[in-house]
Amino acid sequence: MTDELAHLSFDQLVRRVRACTICADYLPLGPRPVIQMAESARILVVGQAPGRRVHETGLPFNDPSGDRLRQWMGVTRDTFYDEQKMAILPMGFCYPGTGKSGDLPPRPECAPAWRQALLDRLPNIALTLVIGQYAHAWHLPGPRRSVTESVRQWRDHWPAVLPMPHPSPRNNLWLRRNPWFEADVIPALQERVAQLLEPGEDD
Repeated sequence: MTDELAHLSFDQLVRRVRACTICADYLPLGPRPVIQMAESARILVVGQAPGRRVHETGLPFNDPSGDRLRQWMGVTRDTFYDEQKMAILPMGFCYPGTGKSGDLPPRPECAPAWRQALLDRLPNIALTLVIGQYAHAWHLPGPRRSVTESVRQWRDHWPAVLPMPHPSPRNNLWLRRNPWFEADVIPALQERVAQLLEPGEDD
């Protein structure tokens, strides 16, 4: 965290992020950083970058990917969008545009500029869901692995961190080829989420 960001209050830092324009020249729909966080949050969701629908609505994971993610977690929309319980910080905060095979990667300027400063302001996080290759690269220590291999080794990071595939419908084939994920990982995830959302839970 730079000295400048370190001296901002929590609210000042979040306002600064939401007003960010450092990638404006590269964003087809312009900047609209989409994040959700409060210092009390116990669970952190780390995705890739907002899609077009998320950009339009300003709600993270407000799309079919989010529907599946909430199902995996065993939470309602109301719980998912309760910033006091759930922080959501994608690797890129703005919609990066669409390429030949889906949305473009998160803009590379975003994470170095803001990520550590924001993570440092989330002292109560007990579970971080790390979704997709760009989130894996930032949040998982050790040598780079494929998404599949990182997810297979999920117990190496449990219960503080859970590497996950992206819940996008584009990953339906991956889920069919890897049925162990929904059979083994999802029940553990749902139990852990329920535990952390229990009032007064301090673990």
